[in-house]
Amino acid sequence: MNEVKEALRNIEQKYKLFQQQQFTFIGALQHTRENAHDMIRPVASISQVQSYLEHHCNSSTDRRVLSMFLNICSDLSQLCQSLEMMHSGNDITRDILETCKLLLSHSNDLSTIRAKYPHDVVNHLSCDEAKNHYGGVVSLIPIVLDCMKDWVAHVEKLPRHGLCNVSGGSATSEKRALQDAPARAAISQTPHSVHLEDQTSASNKANAQVQGRKHVWKKHLTDPENHAGKRKDPWKPPGRHA
Repeated sequence: MNEVKEALRNIEQKYKLFQQQQFTFIGALQHTRENAHDMIRPVASISQVQSYLEHHCNSSTDRRVLSMFLNICSDLSQLCQSLEMMHSGNDITRDILETCKLLLSHSNDLSTIRAKYPHDVVNHLSCDEAKNHYGGVVSLIPIVLDCMKDWVAHVEKLPRHGLCNVSGGSATSEKRALQDAPARAAISQTPHSVHLEDQTSASNKANAQVQGRKHVWKKHLTDPENHAGKRKDPWKPPGRHA
């Protein structure tokens, strides 16, 4: 578990550096969207950001910050896979990892998710940016990090024999896999693409499953008005930006 916490801390440190450059990140998305003549639809998936980087990025500054975002997403995906192999899980921990995998899927529609307090990434955007363009993409990493922390908290409450190597390898191999995950992801500036047979149906299925778990993630992914029963869909963006 110490190795898990260390790997998570390393990703958090990378995210803190990235968070300091949020305005640069939004500027890079704006520039690449203009180059792609794609100014109407929101930035709604990891694959969309990767496409902007690979085909429409003309600035080294823009390339650097877009690569930083993609590398952090890749690190989180690698850690999620390592956690799945490390722990057989119960309903709660399996639910957490499934949610992380769905959110980190390259084709998943992120446009309706919003990071809530104490995260302030959405508040740093204008009302139009938050509602129509970048609210989802800036919310992705903090939401997944919170999910990972919840996974650690739940696993620490379980008996120690709950930790195991499901794939049958040694504990040393699992430790090395956790430590090497960020390094493997950093070899390339962009993460590997996720190949889906039907991206549209996969995205719809992913979002439907995440909505089905709203009782677990209500504190991260719902608007406070949901607690008063005013809105049934926790993934629907708020009507106006606070």
